[in-house]
Amino acid sequence: MDKVTAGYGVIPVIREIQIEIGNEETVALVGGNGAGKSTLLKVISGLIKPRGGQVFFEDIDLTALPPHRIVDLGVIQVPEGRRIFPRMNVRENLLLGGRNLRARQNVDSLIEKVHTLFPILKSKEKQEAGTLSGGEQQMLAIGRGLMAMPKLILLDEPSLGLSPLLVRAIFETLVRLKQQGLTILLVEQNVTLSLKVADKGYVIENGKIALSGSGKSLLENGQIKAAYWGI
Repeated sequence: MDKVTAGYGVIPVIREIQIEIGNEETVALVGGNGAGKSTLLKVISGLIKPRGGQVFFEDIDLTALPPHRIVDLGVIQVPEGRRIFPRMNVRENLLLGGRNLRARQNVDSLIEKVHTLFPILKSKEKQEAGTLSGGEQQMLAIGRGLMAMPKLILLDEPSLGLSPLLVRAIFETLVRLKQQGLTILLVEQNVTLSLKVADKGYVIENGKIALSGSGKSLLENGQIKAAYWGI
């Protein structure tokens, strides 16, 4: 992402953002509410067109591509709030995730992989998604994203509204996905856990990148400690 500026109205939400995600890296983007984290993900996904700058994936310029073409290239977003289809059952939700060109020939093996990662989804595959617990719905949302065979998965606040126990379970899942070779861009307000699992991180404040570095170095940074933990 090279000097991207974007927003929804006259005033831009993000300004000249530059981030880089290496292959098989986990990158954390952290910051407070309204900092511009979700806007940045929407630009990468093609849901918002930038006013300036460019977004590249595997040397392909995504800036002018429609969202469905970006999905076909392997860039998949798991949105904030899960956005599952509550009246459809678990299996049907997963099948919807595997409809793109890259995934549709591998649906059965992809469902098996999701069930291995989240066994509870296999036991509840005929259950309406809206009746699942919050944690199970988040697992379903991530599983649906994985059904699209992502090369890069964009996770928007996956721990939102979950109990501490379930938050830990979700982050343990992210570690497993990284070990399997998936490239991850994680947007989170849980700064500590995000930076612990991240190879590198970016701190966004008021639409601009304020700090960047390895996950470990940012965890030990005095500015981060003062801003997020009051130390």
